Amino acid sequence: MKQLFTILAVGAVCASQFFSNTTLAEKAKPTVLDQEVKSLEGKKVDLSEYKGKVVMIVNVASRCGATPQYEALQDLYETFKDDGLVVIGFPCNQFGKQEPGSAGDIRTFCTKNYGVTFPMMSKIDVNGDEAAPIYKKLTATETKPKKPGPIGWNFEKFLIDRNGNVAARYGTSTQPDDTKVVTQIKAELAKK
Repeated sequence: MKQLFTILAVGAVCASQFFSNTTLAEKAKPTVLDQEVKSLEGKKVDLSEYKGKVVMIVNVASRCGATPQYEALQDLYETFKDDGLVVIGFPCNQFGKQEPGSAGDIRTFCTKNYGVTFPMMSKIDVNGDEAAPIYKKLTATETKPKKPGPIGWNFEKFLIDRNGNVAARYGTSTQPDDTKVVTQIKAELAKK
C-alpha cells in the first residue's frame, strides 16, 4: 500500500510539472505582439510592450468613407485606456489610394479632425507580398466573427487579448463602438 501511495504521489508531481511546463511553453509562444514596427514619426516600437494590455489594431485611411471611425476609435481609447485598452492605427494606401499623404500629413489630419491621441504607426501594406509581418500574422490567424484571410478594406479591426493573441476580428462595416465590439473589449479587459 505504501508503495502504491508513493507511485501515485510521484505521478501527481510529474503530471503537475508537465502541465506547468505546458503552460509556460504556451506563454513563451510568439504572439502577434512579438515584433517591432515603426511609429508614424519613424521611431522603432516594440509591440511586446503592449503585452498585458488589450490592443485594437486597425488599418486606417484619411480619405475613406469609413474615416469617421477615427472618432469612435478615439472615444474607445479615451474611455478604456485606464483599464488597459490601447488602439493602434496602421495607415494603409492599398484600398482606393485613400491614404496618399506623408506621415506629417496623416498626423496633422488625424489630430486636427479627430483629436487622435492613440498610437499611430508608419504607413504599411496589409495585403500581398509586401504586407507588413504583423498583418501577415493577423490575417493568417483563425478569428471570429470574421475568418482569416486578406484585409477587405480600410478600418478592419483586430482585438488582441492581454496575452498577445487575436481575440476577434471585425470588418469595415462594424463600427468600433458597436455593442458587440464594446462587449468583447470589456470581456477582455475583465481578464487579468
